[in-house]
Amino acid sequence: MTDPIAVTRQDLLTQGVPDDRIRAALRAGDLVALKPGVYLRRTDVASLDDVSRHRVLARHFAAALRPGEALSHVSAAVLLGLDVWNVDLRRVHVSRASASGRRATYLHVHGTDWRDGDVVAVDGVHVTSVARTIVDLARSLPLDEAVVAGDSGLRAEPSARERLPDVLTAARHRTGVSRAAAAVRLLDGRSESVGESLSRLRMTRCGLPRPELQHEVVARDGRRYRVDFFWETPGVVGEFDGAGKYSDRRDLVAEKHREDALRDLGLEVVRWTWADLERFDLVAERFARAVARKSKR
Repeated sequence: MTDPIAVTRQDLLTQGVPDDRIRAALRAGDLVALKPGVYLRRTDVASLDDVSRHRVLARHFAAALRPGEALSHVSAAVLLGLDVWNVDLRRVHVSRASASGRRATYLHVHGTDWRDGDVVAVDGVHVTSVARTIVDLARSLPLDEAVVAGDSGLRAEPSARERLPDVLTAARHRTGVSRAAAAVRLLDGRSESVGESLSRLRMTRCGLPRPELQHEVVARDGRRYRVDFFWETPGVVGEFDGAGKYSDRRDLVAEKHREDALRDLGLEVVRWTWADLERFDLVAERFARAVARKSKR
């Protein structure tokens, strides 16, 4: 689905729409302000989530980018299609070749030094590369949010991992680089969703052994099933059930047959949901009980 294009007050004035009509449209809700002087029509706003709304505003600011400037941080992540979870999307982020930056209500400008490969074009808009975006976010976001974005970046562009050491080295004198390095060590592009990335982090914090990701299990009838998390020893499968994973009854029946096939191989299956991520210690306890059951066989 193509994003709508924001219209500015100046655009409307040029089209012959006077200020009083613009103000009336805003009061009536026919126009919705993304920021003062930048609007979307009500019908367009209804179809946008927070990420899409940020993308529209970022494209608006991108039209005024000058040489040496590019969308960066969360704005680059949104245009690159990376997962952004629990991140403030109110400001558009721009980096420019400068020693300093500035912050306003709707725009955060970062001063930076550009290196070869730091900037790419997405639909004609200059944005920081996947590797540079991962490091910028890892320097500035909490660990969970940084790993979610970083995992999705490596999933979309596996070759970006090769550039991460150089990008980290280039940022060695910048704030947050030690935190970024710690986050980068935890990244794994095989995690296929926000929930899987967060689950992996929770496992580490709860002291669970490191699982294999997206492991393929061959059932007795020859069917192949890919599981989210797999511990070969002691023989436990972990599955994160995100919202919408099983959209109808046929999906539920297929999943029941899949789990039966896994259990028929002697594997234990531990499942959890979004709500369980808030108390992953309880999931860890279920994992321990699954290990105990397996050891008694």
